[in-house]
This record gives sequence, structure tokens and C-alpha cells, in this order.
Amino acid sequence: MKKIINHADNVVKEMLEGYISAYSRYYRKHPDVNGVLLRQKRRGKVALVIGGGSGHEPMFSGFVGKGLADAAACGNVFASPDPNTIYETAKAVEDGQGVLFVYGCYAGDNLNFDMGEEMLRDEGIETAHVRVRDDVASAPPDRVEDRRGIAGDVFVVKTAGAACDAGLSLEEATRITKKARDNTKSIGVATAPAQLPGVEKPIFELGENEIEYGMGLHGERGVLRTKWQPADVLAEKMYGQIKEDTALKAGDEVCVLVNGLGATTITELAIVYRKVKELLDKDKIRVYDADLNNYCTSQEMGGFSITLFQLDEELKQYYDMPCYSPYYAKGELTESSREIKEECEEKYQEETCSADSVSQDTEEPCVSREKKGPLTELTAEDAREMLIYIADKVRAKKSYLTEIDSAIGDGDHGIGMAGGMKKAKERLQQMKGEQNVYAVFEAAGKAMLMSMGGASGVIFGSLYLAGAKDMEEKGVLTPEDLAKMERKSLAAIQERGKAEVGDKTMVDALTPAVEALEANCDKGLLEMLRAAEEAAGQGVEDTKKYVAKFGRAKSLMERAIGYQDAGAASVWLIFQGMREYVEG
Repeated sequence: MKKIINHADNVVKEMLEGYISAYSRYYRKHPDVNGVLLRQKRRGKVALVIGGGSGHEPMFSGFVGKGLADAAACGNVFASPDPNTIYETAKAVEDGQGVLFVYGCYAGDNLNFDMGEEMLRDEGIETAHVRVRDDVASAPPDRVEDRRGIAGDVFVVKTAGAACDAGLSLEEATRITKKARDNTKSIGVATAPAQLPGVEKPIFELGENEIEYGMGLHGERGVLRTKWQPADVLAEKMYGQIKEDTALKAGDEVCVLVNGLGATTITELAIVYRKVKELLDKDKIRVYDADLNNYCTSQEMGGFSITLFQLDEELKQYYDMPCYSPYYAKGELTESSREIKEECEEKYQEETCSADSVSQDTEEPCVSREKKGPLTELTAEDAREMLIYIADKVRAKKSYLTEIDSAIGDGDHGIGMAGGMKKAKERLQQMKGEQNVYAVFEAAGKAMLMSMGGASGVIFGSLYLAGAKDMEEKGVLTPEDLAKMERKSLAAIQERGKAEVGDKTMVDALTPAVEALEANCDKGLLEMLRAAEEAAGQGVEDTKKYVAKFGRAKSLMERAIGYQDAGAASVWLIFQGMREYVEG
């Protein structure tokens, strides 16, 4: 697919540069991270910070504005922002009254925003969050906390922005926002796939006469693949499923959003709304306001979603408050839509993509080291060179990991891993001469954690970081030390992510690998790593048997069986890289 870009690695950077430049009278960019900041926010109020993966424009950056969000933390395409981006963006707009975060309920966003909040609270800044979970197709009502956020973000962010601008306390603004979230229900359908910049294949495939019912905003598979149906049939089925999930009755009032996923015209959205309005009239449910637009998109995905936002008098008060951004406005515009003239101009510098960026699979990296023969222990320099080798190895497998993830996820795992490993390598290259072996692992983990975004950033950053953190300085790592370190990392990953063996995650490969390390550490470093590599490989194979309990494959249920987990494959590659380096 032809995309109007320069280089896939620079899409988010260049998109934000253009966006901020075009709307500089409203926005400025955070000088250090991918955060969009409102220039003239109200002072002395709760700061509203939204965010998520890029590629959904105008959500999230386009919903920063008067009466809306004060800032947006922007991740890579279809990947959550990393904790540092979230922390720095929020800190830039916090004004002594605390920060309210609003974002979609996805594993990566949940993990990274949680860590961003922890960092803020460590500095005495009060925080709260509301996770949007409006997609009724993604989980049943008794598992509402597992539902993902799609176009319902629009109504929740609108309400949250009004509540914060009204001067409510953090506690009260959070209550109002949660009420809006709980009164918002959506469902979507896809008619054509999206394609991530720089990826050769679409994130899923549909036959000529097929549609995906219940499709997620990132291209996650829906609950049913079925034959194409006319607009009225689809609208009636979708409306019926939303209504079944709510307590809507005659006399109630709703706002309606028919949202395009990127490649759907207003003509088509209007045809869908025509049928939805007919059904609401039949049920004597009043439409308080309606909107047809492409607000929460998925690159050029074909299809649409329907959202109903049930109002009461309290919610109506906040919905009616005026707001303005270049892409979304309600109420009286007057001052908020007026061009703001400012004398100052700010220049922002961002790190440019280095020449060694990996845009496609390359040959396996060669092991290069001074010592001959298998290693029996790891010095700090050995560990540094080993992790650089692993970084090159994983980056060389970007397309392989992307293809695995595209089968049941959103196809961004390879891109995220390659980006995180690139940052880890850059940091490790600065550490030549380091004497503490744990410091090497810790630095690589931090570099991944702060750069990758998505669930992978937290999880794979912790794989290196958690086991080495707070360890007593040591110059040499024995097989027993490595086994203990990886056990500690596994415990931290499971504590944060809550995954167990059988949940179709990277834990399915990491757990047997750690057990193999412990069982074979008395046989020497090489034999121990051979056993761990083999166990991790079997763990990857085992994921094909499991129903996913986490991540974007979760809503597929039995349809995920037969596919391997991309995170588990990355774990196997890491242990394979360790073995290859130690063996020489």
C-alpha cells in the first residue's frame, strides 16, 4: 500500500511536527517527549491528560482544546505511550490540583499509564484515572472491566474536559467522568483492513464479500466474521446489541455518534445514522445530539462504529458546556475559536532517526568478542556485548514478529521490539568500561521501558530491569546469579501483568525458561542456556493451544487457538541470543 510518508520510523515524529506547526496558535509540543500541550489552559484546575497510540487521528491529539483535554501523550502507531512520555506530559500541565487521566482500556495503556501515575505520585502529585471501556463486543457485562475503548472516547473526554474546566475537585471530576464512561456503549464493524506504516501486509485480511463484526480500534479481530450485509441490516443488529447491554427505555435521551474508521465516507455514515434514528424513534428514545464523523480512526480501515451516550440531567450539564479544538467543537465558540495571537515562537528539537535504523529483516548478527570458546560466566563487558548482540538479533526479526502479531493482534509487536532494542543498544554503547554487571542489565531495561510504549515496553523492559534493580554491585555473573536474576524478573512481570502459564503471553515462554535455568545452573552457563532456549521454544509452541486471557487477542476467545503469541516468540529469541553469544 502506498502511504504518504518519508520513513516508517519517523511517522509519529513528523506527524506531530506538522500538526503542531499547523495549529501552533492552540498547541505547543513538549520539548522532550511526544506530548501535545494546550497553550492557554485554565489555571488552578484539575489537569486532564488523555493519550494512547498514534494512528487514530484526530484522537488523541485532536481532542486537546478549550473545554477538552489539557494535553495528550502520544505513543507510536497503535502502541501506548511509554511511562516517561505520560509522566512528562502530565507534569507539564499539572497546576497543583492533581491530574485526571482518560484513556482506552488496553493492556499496554493500563500498564504504562499506571507507571506514569506512580512516578507522579512519588513526587506528591495526586492522580486518578478513568479507563474507557465502551466496546460491548469485546467482553460480556460480567467482565466489563475487560472491555476495550473505541469511539466512546469522544463522549468521555468531552465530559471529563467540562468537569475539569468547571473547577471540580479531582475526586468529583473523576466521579462524573466514570459516570459518563459507564453510560457510553459502542460496537464496530470492519469492511477493509488497515496497514501500519512500514509494514508490508495489512494487519488482517478480509475476503471480497466478508466483514468483521465487533472489530476493535487497532484492527483486533471481532467476535464474528460474516458475509457482507446492507447498511440497514448491520445498523439494526448493532443497535440491538448495544440496547441489550443498556437499561435504555422509552423517554430516555441519548447522544449518538456514528464514527468512521478512516476510509468510510460521511455518505455511508449518514446512511447508517438514518437507520439508527429510525430505531430510536420506534423505541421512543430521544436523540439529544448526533454526530457523524471520523474521530477515532484506524489508519485507512474501512468500517464504522455506533456509540450511544445515555444522558441524565447531570451529564447533560457537562455535555452542553462549550468546547473547541480544530477537530471537535460544541456550544458557543466565541473566545475559544478565536485565533490567539502570540508573539513568541518556540523551536523544538527531537532526536532524528539514526542511520542504523532497521526497517526490514536483516541477516542474523555475527557474534564478535575477544574471548574464545564458550563462556563460563559473564563479566560486565560480556553482558554488555551480549545484550547488544541480542538487540541486533531481535531488530533483525522485526518483520517476523510483526507477522506473528498481525495474526491475532494489531501487528505492532515487531516494530515496538525493534524500537526498544535500538534504544537499549544505544544506551549500552555508552557503557563501555562499566564494572557492575547488574548496572548493564538495568540500563538496557530502562532504555526499553522508557521508549517502547505498549504492554511490551513495561514487560520486556522489566525482563532486564526488574531482576537487576537494587542488586548489590557485582563484577561477574555466575550461572546461579543469572538464574536468580531471571526468577526475580519473572516474579515482577507476573506481579505487574497478572499473567500465568496458559494465558497466551510471553510468560508461557519465560516461565519454563526460568525453570530450566534453575534446574541446569550446575551444568555450566552454556548448558543452562541451551536448556532455557529449548524450554522457551516449547513454550512458544504451547501458546498455539491456548485461548488468550490478555492483550488484544483476548476478545477472539477460541478463534485465537492455532496461533502463537508474539511476546513468547520474543522471549525465545532473547534466550537464543544469550546461548549463541555464550557459545561464541
